[in-house]
Amino acid sequence: METPIQAIERPDADECSDTMRVWEALHGVTDPEIPVVSVVDMGMIPSVKLVGGRIVIRMMPTFAGCPALTTIRENIRRAVELAGFADVQVEAVFDPPWTTDRITVAGRKRLREFGLAPPSKTCGGGVDEALIASVLCPFCNSSDTKLESIFGPTLCRAIHYCDACQQSFEQFKPI
Repeated sequence: METPIQAIERPDADECSDTMRVWEALHGVTDPEIPVVSVVDMGMIPSVKLVGGRIVIRMMPTFAGCPALTTIRENIRRAVELAGFADVQVEAVFDPPWTTDRITVAGRKRLREFGLAPPSKTCGGGVDEALIASVLCPFCNSSDTKLESIFGPTLCRAIHYCDACQQSFEQFKPI
């Protein structure tokens, strides 16, 4: 039995223009703990929709108990309002859960430039100790590093030491 072909609903030009303005505004919203990476580059925004006259933004927190969740939500709302939208709704969504695989290539580059080793890709698999223990130094790109402490200044970071350039650095842990 053949599947009937469904008409594709295309947004009108104004809706596309509005959505693009929202995405541009979101690129200016940074993670409070890592101010060089936007919520877009962190992969925290799975969707932006225009529903009636309301902008509905779905946001995936990086951690269910994230203490910055309220701040991030408010920063998103404020940035989109400053882009010219009066009715903005920011919804936190936890299903599917955010993973570090969602961080963009640009986001990973900015993490490295900031001095944080980006998380290893899990490709949908589990996280094991090797993904945390074996990382490249963000300063000299050496693999001659060792895990100093799985506990960093925040729950999402570990502390490493590079024997090549003799620098301590943090790694954004894969999840």
